[in-house]
Amino acid sequence: MKRKDNSSRVCSLPEDGHHQPTETPEAWLLAKEHADGSSSSKPGRRNKKLRVPYLGLEVTPELVAISMVYFVQGILGLSRLALSFFFKDDLGVEPAQVAVLVGLAGLPWVVKPLYGFISDSVPLFGYRRRSYLLLCGLAGSASWLALATLVHSPGGAVAAMLLGSLSTACSDVVVDSLVVERARGEPMATAGSLQSLCWASSAVGGIASAYFSGSLVQDYGAHTVFAVTAVFPLIVSASALLIDEQRIVTSRTPAAANSSSNTNKGLLPAVSSGGSGGSGSSGSSLTVRQRAAAVLGESVVAQGLALWGAVKQRNILLPTVFVFLWQATPTADTAMFYFYTNQLHFTPEFLGRVQLAGSVARLAGVVLYNGVFKKVPLKRMLLWAMLLGVGLGSTQLLLVSGANRALGLSDELFVLGDSVILTVLGQVSFMPILVLAARLCPEGVEATLFATLMSILNAGGFTGSALGAGLTSLLGVTSSDFSNLFLLLVLCNASTLLPAPFLWLLPPAVDQDPPAAAAGGDSSSSSAHGDGRGEGVEIVVDLIGGSEDIADGHQQQQQQSSRAAAADEEEGLPLLGQQPPPKGRR
Repeated sequence: MKRKDNSSRVCSLPEDGHHQPTETPEAWLLAKEHADGSSSSKPGRRNKKLRVPYLGLEVTPELVAISMVYFVQGILGLSRLALSFFFKDDLGVEPAQVAVLVGLAGLPWVVKPLYGFISDSVPLFGYRRRSYLLLCGLAGSASWLALATLVHSPGGAVAAMLLGSLSTACSDVVVDSLVVERARGEPMATAGSLQSLCWASSAVGGIASAYFSGSLVQDYGAHTVFAVTAVFPLIVSASALLIDEQRIVTSRTPAAANSSSNTNKGLLPAVSSGGSGGSGSSGSSLTVRQRAAAVLGESVVAQGLALWGAVKQRNILLPTVFVFLWQATPTADTAMFYFYTNQLHFTPEFLGRVQLAGSVARLAGVVLYNGVFKKVPLKRMLLWAMLLGVGLGSTQLLLVSGANRALGLSDELFVLGDSVILTVLGQVSFMPILVLAARLCPEGVEATLFATLMSILNAGGFTGSALGAGLTSLLGVTSSDFSNLFLLLVLCNASTLLPAPFLWLLPPAVDQDPPAAAAGGDSSSSSAHGDGRGEGVEIVVDLIGGSEDIADGHQQQQQQSSRAAAADEEEGLPLLGQQPPPKGRR
């Protein structure tokens, strides 16, 4: 069964495939490669006395900033239910239309690697991290304020949500880069603690928002919740002040430009003077802005060539197709939200409690996978996930038909229990997808390729959302007519099995430990323990395909400048608050 936040199926609009919001397994991958013999970029860090309890991390301003950004990603879920009711009640949008609008709002997550290229290549106001965090926070706050005061149409809502999604996705990329840089100078144990802190910060924010989201909507309305939510992105802007980053001084001379780019951690290619013959600003044939554009162009082209050299390999391309198909099956989540509120008359407060239970259940799913299922072969795990997804997905049919009441179970109790159980199982079934994505990444482009795979995952989610909208419209399911909802659920649930025949696309190597890992030796393969935020899921980077086509000269640049768009573990809408989570049960 595919990973899905079933609380979102109960209490919010459909997923288009979050984080996701925010998993960063590439930090594990890079830390493994660079931890040996490395020293911290901040020598004074080890002299700090104050440490994070249970994690052993020395508290620094930068660590606080990282925690703040991840916390905001979680707490922005406060307005998730408000967005659901805003579309349904204030704008009067039908379920099929809502599914399309939600998918469009999540599009910025599909091109997430591009933000890494830009932030690494084009400093704003002399900074590659601080300036982007500042602007992202301001843009996110503006988007929520617009929803609270100015937006009164579906088109305006989508525009505001696109801005919010862009700001959150970009800030996620920037803070991921800080995690990577910090982990590189630390031992693996410390890197693991850092990832755990990131995940915990986001989880705390998500649980806190789930607890209050329903009651706030019920007592004060959606617009008030939007206004309150607008405060939280400003925390991201404030966190920029805590980032220890040296200002990059841009010179107008080509020589100085080359020097600046070379000192920028080796991320950018040098810009030649192009034979202009001049040594000063007056003799240069390129302006500073033109040179910056040339540097960006070279960087993007180089990374694109290296990425294509990896993706075009059969043993990577075919599993990538499977990852897309896994996400691209239709969902009936929007229709079910309307059924819960219009037919069963669930209140926002109750739906908020269901969302809270789902958030806690998600944590339990991570623990369960780590303790029981992480050593199960991937193909077997994915096949059983599909089979269980169909069986357990059928429980919604009991609710729609009213059979649960014949069994003595109230609608509220049935939905609450159904959501908790299926959220746990959905989380367990999603973890193998993260493991598969990590194991597909060859050395040299692991960070870029992982980010690209997660973007493809999100694109599949958008496709599934669109297909679900089409089915909803075709069957005539509306905000007041649920006569064909049973058939819609049957079709969407059965579609969970559609990717099963494509399991052959996965090469046998995905179920094999790399030789170095089996022998306990050292090789180019890396192993990391964490589910993307350090919860202990074992992720092994195995060179499944040949690496001869990869541009080796850009290996360090690839690792530094790319960000993973791993699925965030928070539930709900991939709108303004956080990265869209991968879908699961239909």
